Amino acid sequence: MHEIDPAFAALPLRTLADAALSRARELGAEHADFRLERIRSQTLRLQDASLETALDADDLGMSVRVVKDGTWGFAAGIDLTPAGAARLAEQAVEVAAVAKPVNREPIELAPEPVHGERTWISAYEIDPFSVPTADKVALLTDWSNRLLADDRVDHVDATLLQVKENKFFADLAGTVTTQQRVRLHPVVNAVGITEGLFDTMRTLAPPAGYGWEWLTGSHWDWDGELARIPELLAEKLAAPSVEAGTYDVVVDPSNLWLTIHESIGHATELDRALGYEAAYAGTSFATPDKLGKLQYGSPVMNIVGDRTADHGLSTIGYDDEGVEGQSFDIVKDGLFVGYQLDRRIARLTGAERSNGCAFADASSSMPLQRMANVSLQAAPDGPSTDELISRVERGIYIVGDKSWSIDMQRYNFQFTGQRFYKIENGRLAGQLRDVAYQATTTDFWNSMEAVGGPQTYVLGGAFNCGKGQPGQVAPVSHGCPSALFRGVNILNALKEAGS
Repeated sequence: MHEIDPAFAALPLRTLADAALSRARELGAEHADFRLERIRSQTLRLQDASLETALDADDLGMSVRVVKDGTWGFAAGIDLTPAGAARLAEQAVEVAAVAKPVNREPIELAPEPVHGERTWISAYEIDPFSVPTADKVALLTDWSNRLLADDRVDHVDATLLQVKENKFFADLAGTVTTQQRVRLHPVVNAVGITEGLFDTMRTLAPPAGYGWEWLTGSHWDWDGELARIPELLAEKLAAPSVEAGTYDVVVDPSNLWLTIHESIGHATELDRALGYEAAYAGTSFATPDKLGKLQYGSPVMNIVGDRTADHGLSTIGYDDEGVEGQSFDIVKDGLFVGYQLDRRIARLTGAERSNGCAFADASSSMPLQRMANVSLQAAPDGPSTDELISRVERGIYIVGDKSWSIDMQRYNFQFTGQRFYKIENGRLAGQLRDVAYQATTTDFWNSMEAVGGPQTYVLGGAFNCGKGQPGQVAPVSHGCPSALFRGVNILNALKEAGS
């Protein structure tokens, strides 16, 4: 078991919170919460085994959020003194006073049990910030050199993103939480060039809420994956371009997680469905009148929002409103049954409680309703990926994510991938190029005939889910098994591009 970072724990957390919350209470705030955060990050980038970027950042600050006369107020700063904390409370109340004349909806928050004092630390073995940077660069250099030694690889990019996040939260009700989590995102990308054609092949290892052991332990077969990349890249460069048409497709978790993110994760954020989030990336077709009525997908579709998943990027003990992490249904047997909520949206719609989906990406940011780990559940006794492929006479197996596009209602979309295999008579028959699959959200998920078993399940995800104005980024994971879809429209991306 780890302990809260001593440098963070040594800060006068309770003293600052008491100063801010006491002043907010004196000024008549109906609600007030205090956050103090330290976010350490490191980015390493190598090009052709040479270090190109080594960037360390350390963001430390605090904020106060209030509801005063039914109106939000927020202020943030870096003066970590009791006087500075009290001033932030005063400024937050002043912001609420200025905003009140234009506020058309009184702010009320759904109730949440008082949790007292709680400490939560994510599950990891080795703090990545305890590992010397030289050791990290040496590992990325070794991986790059392995690929560059193969004549079929012309260039290699290697990137490692690392974050250690500490948060202290306290509110007027009496919840006080101190939390710590780490996450890593390693990527190795090989480039091949032949006869004027170039393409890429990268590792499929997802970002994850692990420590340094994600790169050096047994959680992922790095040696095996790196050894296969040159052959996969050469085969991709020599592959024929796909013939557009209707195909059955088997989608690997390394690709399907992104489709879940865009067509389910964002679509079932209730603030987006109600129109409170619109400017950044649109609203949602999954409006409240469809809740409990819309057949989002086929009966084998079960989608769960989960803030408790092991090693999930959105996993947390308590969210940024002091709500305990939970797991909840979004789609059950294909039926749309639930949204992701924060406390304000939950109260606005009559829900009994938030399901813990508030997050701010820094102390200077106000919490927004953000995505839980939204995942497609495996079938308990479901088939392997090979068994799913064996059910297809004419189709395509899709592996790895790449580009994507979706409309402002989260309804019409198209996705590409890292690599594609033709399926003939239940067997893989070589790679294809230039594949994109296109559908509407409900058509696609209703065409899902089968999901794989737990042995096919992988937790994918991203560090940089964007939302809000000013924009914020949030880490989020999406687990899923392999899945079989019937009658999917396949485009030739090269021809669609007009070249």
